Order: sequence, then structure tokens, then C-alpha cells
Amino acid sequence: MVGIPELWIPILLSSVFVFLVSSVIHMAPLWHKNDYPKVPNEDRVMDAIRPLAIPPGEYMVPRCSSGKDMKSPEFIEKLKKGPVMMLSVWPNEPFNMAPSLILWFLYSVVVGIFSAYVAGRALPPGAEYLDVFRFAGVTAFLGYALALWQTSIWYRRPWSITAKLTADGLIYALFTAGTFGWLWPNLN
Repeated sequence: MVGIPELWIPILLSSVFVFLVSSVIHMAPLWHKNDYPKVPNEDRVMDAIRPLAIPPGEYMVPRCSSGKDMKSPEFIEKLKKGPVMMLSVWPNEPFNMAPSLILWFLYSVVVGIFSAYVAGRALPPGAEYLDVFRFAGVTAFLGYALALWQTSIWYRRPWSITAKLTADGLIYALFTAGTFGWLWPNLN
């Protein structure tokens, strides 16, 4: 068994690698370029919604009060009339990526900690590279990718976007696994 304190270097270094790789994936015009297309008539949509002063948050439109209301003729008519949407409203301010980038790095550290925990409980010091790679990689993949599928299942995110994000998660998991395999403690 290997404790988390002995694995801080692979935890932090894998987080740095994931941070750098994710930056390249999302800044280069690769597969995420067209994930969020522009809304048709964007200016008209913004002009129509702006006077409503909707506070930042997550919304469902239309939304019923209960499961019983979901079957009411009035609610069904709203659905037919449309639009039907999930709406994320952000604060009206210029984009500041710094807080999100910090949180993303901290999230990568948390995934690294869980990878260290699982691999550290399953394997002794001096374990084979591929054994470490397997335990750390599967755990990291679970942390980076599987929970994303829920957004396609429940919130109708296009499966093509979820597939691309899952591929990203696989890449991040491979970097995490490789770092843990490379820096796994020996039997000294």
C-alpha cells in the first residue's frame, strides 16, 4: 500500500500536464471549435430577453410545478408552442477565465488525489508501470469523463459534444496514468 503523502509529486505533476493538455485542446481549432453555435437572430434574442432582467442561474423553460402539472393541457400546450430550453444565465460582465482556470486545476488535483488513493490502496511500492497505469488511469477517466454523460441523458446536450468531452477525459486520464506509472515509488 502507498499513501497519498508519498504520491503528491505525481498528483501535482499530472494536474499540471492535464492543465496544459486541456489548454491546447480547447485553444487550438480542433474538435471543440463548433460545439456551441451562434443562436439565429442573436441580437433579436438578446434584445427580447434583456428587459426581463433574469438573474444569473440555471432555468428550465417551460417549467411545471409538479409531476401532476406535467400532464396538464396548459403545460402540454406550452411545450407544443415552444421554445423548450435549458437556460444558463451568466452575470453581465466580460469573461474572466482566471477563476475557471484555477478551479479546473484544483479539480485536476482532486482527480489526482482519487487516482492516488485507488492505486495506492491496490498496489505496493515498486508495482509494475502497467499496473499503476491501469488503476490510476481508470480512476482518472471516471473523474474526467463518465459524469459528463448525464448531461446528454437528462439535459439533451448533443451526444457528439459528450463524445468529444469523453475523448478529452480519456486523454487527461492517459496523462494522469502515465505520470503515476512513471513516478510510482520504488521499494527503497
